[in-house]
Amino acid sequence: MHFGILGSGVVGLTTALELQQNYPNAQITILADRFNEETTSQVAAGIFRPGTSFAGPTREITQQWITDAFHYWDDIRRSKEAPLAGVCQLSGYIYSSTSPKIVRNPFIENLLPVYRQATEEELKLCQGDWKYGSFFTTCLTECRLFLPYATKKFIAAGGQVTRQHVSSFSEVSEQNFDVLFNCTGLGAKELCNDAQLVPMRGQVVKVRAPWVKLAFYGDYDTYILPGFEAVTLGGCRQYDSFNLNVCKYDTMAIKERCYGMLPSLKRAEVVREAVGLRPHRAVVRVESEILRLANGRTQKVVHNYGHGGYGVTTSPGTAKYAVKIARELLAGNSKL
Repeated sequence: MHFGILGSGVVGLTTALELQQNYPNAQITILADRFNEETTSQVAAGIFRPGTSFAGPTREITQQWITDAFHYWDDIRRSKEAPLAGVCQLSGYIYSSTSPKIVRNPFIENLLPVYRQATEEELKLCQGDWKYGSFFTTCLTECRLFLPYATKKFIAAGGQVTRQHVSSFSEVSEQNFDVLFNCTGLGAKELCNDAQLVPMRGQVVKVRAPWVKLAFYGDYDTYILPGFEAVTLGGCRQYDSFNLNVCKYDTMAIKERCYGMLPSLKRAEVVREAVGLRPHRAVVRVESEILRLANGRTQKVVHNYGHGGYGVTTSPGTAKYAVKIARELLAGNSKL
């Protein structure tokens, strides 16, 4: 059995590792033109908190993806490999001065070890006129550590990695993949001519603030997320923006909102600023397709892209689902 995976971000790598679990004797090749620090995954803060707008084809499937993903990250967190993989436990607060719905999240309220209403005293932990709040305990995945860890694990188990830019499915048809997994993120916009896939631009400021031990979310996409080496301050969600340059006005707005919540951050040293284009799709695409290629061949493809800002959070869940779809696609060989 020969599988190909297009893309080496967190979605491609978790798919590759899931394939190795299910098909230990298969030949598996990752094809990508960007790796580790070159990927959008690298910019992500990586906290397990999928937004309520995150959607798969049905509510049940969406919940399954999120549940499977949480157990994946939590299993790593509890293992001795946790520091190498960059996975730890993190607690935090989400505040709002506008609506109680903002601090609720039905996807994870019964999944996380703790998700409860914040007390009156807890609403005063951050500056601001907070009327509603929740406290939760979750996982954090530092992709700066997880991506090289997962790549090493994949190669150690016999996986192949090839640096190659793929601009059409026909280009790889001669490699005779039984199934090709399309985990190209925003690259799928061109590869699949998918008009529903749009970039959602995000910008963050990484600062040294070791005294910040809790995560804090506020209104207007404001967040303060401690990681292994730095604290991530954010953010913004700019729909259909392809701008990869750091914008000084976004930096000013992020600092103003975060400093407003935690004034002690004003003395934190800025380590770096980063921009990422999240591959946003109203419904995340995890489905099979049999392509008739220009050279007369057919190619079985399983798409796995469009996770928006929740790729790190949900990728192990969609990977499990994608491999299940591939299994069904292969079992149905005689019907094709």
